[in-house]
Amino acid sequence: MPLITSATIKRWLSSSYSLVTLVTILCIGLYCLNLADTLAYRRLEIGDGEYWRLLTGNLLHTNAWHLLMNLAGLWVIVLLHHTHYRLLLFTLLFGLCCLLQGIGLYLFYPGLIGYVGLSGMLHGLFTYGAIKDITTGLKSGYLLLVGVIIKVANEQIYGASQEVSEMIGARVATEAHLVGVISGIIIFIMIYAVSAWSRLRVDTR
Repeated sequence: MPLITSATIKRWLSSSYSLVTLVTILCIGLYCLNLADTLAYRRLEIGDGEYWRLLTGNLLHTNAWHLLMNLAGLWVIVLLHHTHYRLLLFTLLFGLCCLLQGIGLYLFYPGLIGYVGLSGMLHGLFTYGAIKDITTGLKSGYLLLVGVIIKVANEQIYGASQEVSEMIGARVATEAHLVGVISGIIIFIMIYAVSAWSRLRVDTR
């Protein structure tokens, strides 16, 4: 009996893992192609109308260590919260986290001229998953949510680890982590509100 069946492939393609695999390949490809001049978050270019940078800057990385750490974080978060996701929802979450990351940095951090990396988006995804855990009765969700809030608050006061900055060859944009956490909360509220409104419409028919 074959280990990989058509049903197995179909389940995988409809899961969040398929998008994570695609994002992994895309990030590695963009890193190898070195397209920072075209795709990185750069405030001045965004102000000149290059709005795609709000999204694409999340997919670029400063060096191999930066790429490896972010992709490892992405896989760990999806493995941790995979039961909450199907492909469509996860695609929506990923896109919204990336978009709100770029918009948040542009609107509230005018001094941040450039940014690349998935870390801000990952904080948003992690925060959303922690809140989702709480709503499904998992007490570990409270620990995860409090933990990420304490981490980000500590970064805002004391800054990021110097060792990490040296490893990735750039200053850790702690602003992005804060924007990510706030984005995760906003996205959860948005999705919850839409879901509640949809249920209300069904109940009132």
